[in-house]
Amino acid sequence: MLFITNSSSNPITFSSEATSLAKEVGVDLRGYTFTARKEDLRRPRIVRVGAIQNTVDIPTTAPIHVQRDALHEKVSNILRVAASAGVNIICFQEAWTMPFAFCTREKFPWCEFAEDAEHGPTTKLMKELAKQYNMVIVSPILERDSNHNDTIWNTAVVISNNGNFIGKHRKNHIPRVGDFNESTYYFEGDTGHPVFETQFGKIAINICYGRHHPQNWMMFGLNGAEIVFNPSATIGALSEPLWGIEARNAAIANGYFTVAINRVGTEVFPNEFTSANGQPAHKDFGPFYGSSYIAAPDGSRTPALSRDKDGLLVAELDLNLCRQVKDFWGFQMTQRLPLYAESLAKVTKPDYKPQVIKEN
Repeated sequence: MLFITNSSSNPITFSSEATSLAKEVGVDLRGYTFTARKEDLRRPRIVRVGAIQNTVDIPTTAPIHVQRDALHEKVSNILRVAASAGVNIICFQEAWTMPFAFCTREKFPWCEFAEDAEHGPTTKLMKELAKQYNMVIVSPILERDSNHNDTIWNTAVVISNNGNFIGKHRKNHIPRVGDFNESTYYFEGDTGHPVFETQFGKIAINICYGRHHPQNWMMFGLNGAEIVFNPSATIGALSEPLWGIEARNAAIANGYFTVAINRVGTEVFPNEFTSANGQPAHKDFGPFYGSSYIAAPDGSRTPALSRDKDGLLVAELDLNLCRQVKDFWGFQMTQRLPLYAESLAKVTKPDYKPQVIKEN
């Protein structure tokens, strides 16, 4: 925690209505605050951000509409808790309307989960709830693009607190590691690094595997993001040692808040699949470890949610902290973008030779 701020992650005391509703819904509700230095010329810019991690409870063998409807109902109930807790902006986990079936490399029935980003049933429902709760909703789904030959994308839809579709962002980096063979279904996104200006602040979405790429985080910052969500689906055997580091590092390096969200639970599929690593075939790829957390640009962060329970993490942020940290550290002032651009342009050419100097 920087000495120039009063930033902290002190617990939030929620109303009895919110805590009772959380127990009724069966979600672990936790909340923390981040403060900033009091300024003379700017008022505090206070916003409450929420992150939802949840299991997929319906068997993957159930009809597609049954699985999707069950998740719609489950997350809608958690949204009631979020509204009661005063959340202004909320984000769900990656591809939240379905099991994370991309490990199977099977096209059917999983492609049936894909839907239109702007007019599909999930976005239609979220528009209604966003308006009802006066809440910005970030809804990561499997997108079906009917304007471009029914292609599929891993997409985050952004809906305003007025219930309007603001826009969407498609996943920039696609994993090809272990059971995460997502290029079987969709390729790298084509939407760049958009920042969505909402009533409560400027937000962006770095979907899952993009958190391993510092340049991806950087570009959202260069476009003015104040909060960057990282909706994910990742398992302990693969990424847990990296989890608590990457989003926190990004918050420090780029001068914004980050919200790291991961699934919980184990999803079992009807057919066996292999990991191409010589190990026996299996019907699941292990438990998602949850542990969602929120980090601030001064390096402080909240405790993580549970590794195995449905959870709603709420953080009350003062967005003034973003500029205060930038002023103190000067990372944005001292970075050498023209130098990087020149070097990267050289690296991408076929005749590139690394800049290595050897003794004669």
